Amino acid sequence: MTDCFSVSDCDIIGFDLDHTLCQYKLRESNKLIYDSFAQYLVAEKGYSEELLSVAPEEWDFCSKGLVLDLEKGNFLKLGADGTILRACHGTKTMSAEQIEEAYGEKREWKHFKAINGTYARSAKYYFYDNYFDLPGALLCAKIVDTLETTDGEKTFDFWKDMISAIEHNYKTSAFKENCGTYFPAVKRDPSKYLKPCPESVKNWIRSLKNAGKVLLLITSSHSDYCRLLCEHIIGKDFEEMFDIIITNALKPGFFSLTPQQRPFWTLENDVEIDALPSLKKSGWYSQGNWIQLYDHLKTLTGKPEPKVVYFGDSMRSDIFSVRRYSNWEAVLVLEELEGDEVHEPDVTDLGSSLKKKGKYDSLQHQEPYFVSNKWGSYFADTLTDLKGAQETPIITWCCASIMNYSTIAIPSIKAIVDLPLDYKFTRFSSNNSDTDGYYPQPPKVLLLQKKEGAAA
Repeated sequence: MTDCFSVSDCDIIGFDLDHTLCQYKLRESNKLIYDSFAQYLVAEKGYSEELLSVAPEEWDFCSKGLVLDLEKGNFLKLGADGTILRACHGTKTMSAEQIEEAYGEKREWKHFKAINGTYARSAKYYFYDNYFDLPGALLCAKIVDTLETTDGEKTFDFWKDMISAIEHNYKTSAFKENCGTYFPAVKRDPSKYLKPCPESVKNWIRSLKNAGKVLLLITSSHSDYCRLLCEHIIGKDFEEMFDIIITNALKPGFFSLTPQQRPFWTLENDVEIDALPSLKKSGWYSQGNWIQLYDHLKTLTGKPEPKVVYFGDSMRSDIFSVRRYSNWEAVLVLEELEGDEVHEPDVTDLGSSLKKKGKYDSLQHQEPYFVSNKWGSYFADTLTDLKGAQETPIITWCCASIMNYSTIAIPSIKAIVDLPLDYKFTRFSSNNSDTDGYYPQPPKVLLLQKKEGAAA
C-alpha cells in the first residue's frame, strides 16, 4: 500500500447517502428526530411530558462519539485506550471523584475490549456515531434525569422503549404508511430539513462517470425515502448518475454478512419481490452483500481485483465495516472537520503551488459546526488527576478509530471537488504522521498536542 491515495486510481466510486451525499440542516433535523422519539415515548409508553420540551442550551449535550452505559445511565467519552475522559449521569456532569467511584481508580470501562475493534452492538451499551443517533442521546439523558427525580431509580430499563420508538419511526413501511413523526414531516417540507446538493458536487460526480468510473450508491435508507432525498437534492434524473443503487443495505450487515444471510432483492414499487442467487446486471436493488456486488464489479470492469473507494459518515456502519470486511478504501466524511475544530491555514500553509487548491473557498458559508462545551473536542482531551495537579493530553477513541480505519477524512465531498481527480492525498498509515490523513487541514487540538509533545 502506498502512502498516497488518489480517486483516479479507483475503478469504482461508492457513496453513502445520508450525511454524505445528502447533507441535512442539523438544527431542524435534530429537533425533528428528537420529537419523533419523545412524542412516541410520552404517548405510547407513559413517559414524563417534560421530555417534550428542550431548552436551546440543552442541545450542547449532543456530541458524536459518546457511549451510553445502559447499566448505570452514564454517558462516556473514551480515550484511545478505553479510559473514561469525561462522563455524565443523565445530563449531569460527573466529577473525577464520581467517575472513579463508578469505574475505579484507573477509570477503565469494562466493555471497552468488547466494542474496540468490533463496534458490536450490545444490550449493555450504545455507541452514538452519526447525526441520526445524536438527538436520541439527549433524550436518553433526559430520561435518566426524570426517572431519578420521579422514581428514584438506580437501574435504568428504558432502552427497550427507545428501540420501540426507533422502530415505530424508521421501520421499512413507515414512509409508505406515513406513520410516526419523522417521515411525514420530511415529505411535507423537504427543504426545511435538506440542503441541496451543490452543483460543484453534481458536476464532480458526472466527471467521474465521464472518466469511466463505475458509480455506486449504497444506503441503509429504504428505496422510497432514498428517492425522495435524491430527487430533492440532485434532481429527477438522479438515477442516471449511478450504475448501481442499493437501498435498505442495512449496513454494517451489507459488509459483514454472507450472500446466504443477506441476498440481493429485486424491487417493484418499493416492495422487495425476488431474492437473487447472484448479481448479474446493474440497476436498483435492495439489501445485498459486498461479496456478490464485488463479483459483479469484476465482470463490469473486466478486472480481477477492481479498486473501490467508499465515502461514508458512520464509523460503525461505513468506515470500520468497509475496512474490516472488504478490500475497499474508505473515505470518512466528518462534519466535525468544519468550524471550530479546524486549523485555519496561513499563507505559508497554502504555499505558492496552491497544493491544496480550492477547498477553503468551498468550505465557506457552511452551517457552522460547534464543539460541545460539555464534552469538548471530538478528537482529543486532557485527563486530569484527582488533585487537579496533572493534565495528560490524550486522543479520543474516535480519533484513534479514524486513524486506524479511514483512508482519509474530509469535512464534506464539496471539499475535494475542485481538485484534479489524480490529486494525491496523504493517507492515514503507520508511515505517516497521525494528522496527515485529514484534508484539507487537521483539527487544531491535534496540532497543538503534537507541538506540546515536541516541546517536551
